[in-house]
Amino acid sequence: MQIVLKRVYSPYGVNGELYVKHRLLCNSIELPWLDNQVGKSCIPEGEYTLKLRYSSRFKWHLHLLDVPDRELILIHPANDALKELLGCIAPVSALSGPGRGTASVVAFNKLKQIIYPVLKRRERVSILITSK
Repeated sequence: MQIVLKRVYSPYGVNGELYVKHRLLCNSIELPWLDNQVGKSCIPEGEYTLKLRYSSRFKWHLHLLDVPDRELILIHPANDALKELLGCIAPVSALSGPGRGTASVVAFNKLKQIIYPVLKRRERVSILITSK
């Protein structure tokens, strides 16, 4: 299965749309593009394999593997990229500004319902990140 993230860049944050099977599932927010700087920038466009990951902070969430020069890039809930993200991707139900959105937990739960069963069957899930 492949998820597609189509980005729109701004100096204040990146907004995107997450598609599953060519259907818009939700929006997304990220940090602005700052040349892949750790903790300050969104990650480079490309295709990344996803896996399930657990932490005490986020509970079950998604981990992007093999991101160039980056570690622990995750997909998890957040509503303000500049305040809550360090390079990760946050699904949101609606966009409220560059790098900002609303009802992230609701959007993340929609994504989980689709992806988690596929990953639990040990099937490959990837995310393709492109410009809109």
